[in-house]
Amino acid sequence: MSLFSHFPLPISQTLADLGYNTPTQVQEQAMPAIREGRDVMAAAQTGTGKTAAFVLPLLEQILLHPQDTPSVVVLVPTRELATQVSEKAQQYATDTGVSVVALYGGVSMRPQVQRLNAGADIIVATPGRLLDHMFNKTFDPRQVKTVVLDEADRMLDLGFMDEVKRIFQRLSKERQTLCFSATYPQQVRRFAFRLLNDPVCIDVDTANQAAATVIQKAHPVNTSRKRELLSYLIGSQNLQQVLVFTKTRASTDKLAKELCLDGLEAESIHGEKSQGARERALAGFREGKIRVLVATDVAARGIDIPQLDTLFNYELPHQPEDYVHRIGRTGRAGNSGTAVTLLAPTEEGMLSAIETLIGERIPQHWLEDYAPTVEEEKEQVNKRGGRGGAKRRLKQQLLKQAQKRR
Repeated sequence: MSLFSHFPLPISQTLADLGYNTPTQVQEQAMPAIREGRDVMAAAQTGTGKTAAFVLPLLEQILLHPQDTPSVVVLVPTRELATQVSEKAQQYATDTGVSVVALYGGVSMRPQVQRLNAGADIIVATPGRLLDHMFNKTFDPRQVKTVVLDEADRMLDLGFMDEVKRIFQRLSKERQTLCFSATYPQQVRRFAFRLLNDPVCIDVDTANQAAATVIQKAHPVNTSRKRELLSYLIGSQNLQQVLVFTKTRASTDKLAKELCLDGLEAESIHGEKSQGARERALAGFREGKIRVLVATDVAARGIDIPQLDTLFNYELPHQPEDYVHRIGRTGRAGNSGTAVTLLAPTEEGMLSAIETLIGERIPQHWLEDYAPTVEEEKEQVNKRGGRGGAKRRLKQQLLKQAQKRR
């Protein structure tokens, strides 16, 4: 008998209608522990059903032990993820009478206050907006029974740690705490353990490994020709829905404009854009009106396109763990996907760090018309103010790449 069939009838019927038959590994391991009221620290790759792993048993607890105030708070790092998780939770809660409310910044608080006053069982929120409601006394955290940190590595990094601490100071000491993430850098793991009480630790398929359904490869190319190569690959392969990652907001906007000049329908998404602009860009991408979506790492959290076939790393991230999160946007739910890195000579060290983390080599495919040259990359280093040491390192990296090519 399936684990899903053990849920109360409204939930089990919804899961059957959705075609949920066999639980994933993280669901199979996490749901019994959550049902028992244990704290959980789960590491599993993106796209393995983490949301269902914590939402379903918590829905069951709400049905068995209803209360007048919100009993579950799910903290997420981005507005997009708040929308995605709340919509998924509401889908699972069909015909149960359980109410789910999303709280995030960039929009008026008044409609959110009205929804809270109408009754909310589950709150999905970004930390900053939840603190706003706490400050304005439109939300009282003291009656919350369970708090979930989704994408815990992002939630507990330097950008969110202070806000998370302030929220947890107001929560009941008797709460249940659940942490879910694809990666747990050491400093994040230490901090998370301070929030958890004798947690059940779950590590599915080694969180820092790339999903087996994702084909990874890299094309060496000079920095100055990355945009040209990207447009060529999208056009020559007739790719229709492409996600592209950059490191900064400025480079995201610049690349999207350049791709539009190349005749590709492109839009950028990052934290400085209004919520309306971000939602319009995502909607256009999902509907196929926007062919290329250029995103920063944080903004891409919450982008859930089940059939996304191809993504590009236009620039490699500074943190190797972010690479794992990036490529987890494709190859989801058993589907295959391709993650392509446009590799500048100066990024060779970043690639090596990523390969060390995931425990495998990323094949490099040289394209004759775009093979990098020392002279061209030197020119870029000079423009950025690089000195002799940078040039020598650059030459060594190019020689290493040439040896790999042979």
